[in-house]
Amino acid sequence: MDLVKVSHKNKGKFLEFYKRQYLNNPLKRNSLYGLLKGLINGKSELCKSVDLEPLMIIEGKEILMICILAYAHRMSEVLQIGFFEAERYDLDAFRLIMNRAETLAKEKGAIKISASLNVHINYGLGFLASDYDKEQSFGMAHNPDFYHDFFEQNGFKDIEMLSYKKDIRTMENLFSDRLKDRLKESYRVRPVNLKNLEYEANLYTEINNKAFKDHLFYYQRQAFEDLELFNDFKYLLKPENLIFVEKKGEPVGFMLWYPDFHQIMNPKETVGVLTVIKNKLFSRKIDTFKIVEVGVIPEEQSKGAVLALFDYCYKHSKDKFHYCESGWILSDNQKSKAFGIKWADGESKRYKAYIKDLI
Repeated sequence: MDLVKVSHKNKGKFLEFYKRQYLNNPLKRNSLYGLLKGLINGKSELCKSVDLEPLMIIEGKEILMICILAYAHRMSEVLQIGFFEAERYDLDAFRLIMNRAETLAKEKGAIKISASLNVHINYGLGFLASDYDKEQSFGMAHNPDFYHDFFEQNGFKDIEMLSYKKDIRTMENLFSDRLKDRLKESYRVRPVNLKNLEYEANLYTEINNKAFKDHLFYYQRQAFEDLELFNDFKYLLKPENLIFVEKKGEPVGFMLWYPDFHQIMNPKETVGVLTVIKNKLFSRKIDTFKIVEVGVIPEEQSKGAVLALFDYCYKHSKDKFHYCESGWILSDNQKSKAFGIKWADGESKRYKAYIKDLI
């Protein structure tokens, strides 16, 4: 059994192993492959600020597991074990990855190792920790339950997360007319201008960096990184899917929401041109939308900006979808959980991220 660093010569085997974990499972969809391929080929904008070391554990001619060790220069205290995939539970194989991760962390001066963070929190966090028999929703993880054993057996602490789901057909109104009138007095919500995506990406980045500056695992983004992210998905998004809220003409927050595109993808499909075509032809087959991210600057977080965003989203989704599902929410994030507890029918799925202190 050997730990092998991925090179130009063998990167194809790495990528094929990753795809195999998704394309042969009817419950899973391969929606992060484009990002992973860009990282492996050194073409992603993220490669400018993140040191990457893709690894494979090989026994004979068989690949047992893969990951990318990632060291983000703007989050220098943490070395990440990202894009982790394993064919089966093999603790000895995993310890080869851990040994290399601990050595690299020491070389970089990192004092923690994370697991399930995929380079930046915007690209994914958390392993699925419940409902393994349900289909994976877009932007969320799906994995075997034994993944957790690798980290729990190696001194990692778990970070619990959850998502919520709501049947919006049971809702007549989200807010009273009186409250909506009050929100209109103070706030204006507008859709993204996809014809001026560079400006909008800058605005999104600016608000993101203010809103999540103290959030677990978040580190400051550069606008060109978010522009790359939006360029990758702009043909799937409508203007109403990224909305900005303004107060007295100044942007103070945003919401990113979109259909669960996995519902129109088949198990052998990755996100790409075919997904775009299907979304144009068969979008009515999607009955669920995802509220992926809500970011509001600190001084407006306990005011009406969030409500204005939810009101706009509800108006543009209520006649198109049956269900709304949130992205992951940290279990100790009481403000975000309050929305789920108040409006959702209940919890949808649970997830776990991991962190290990080295000192």
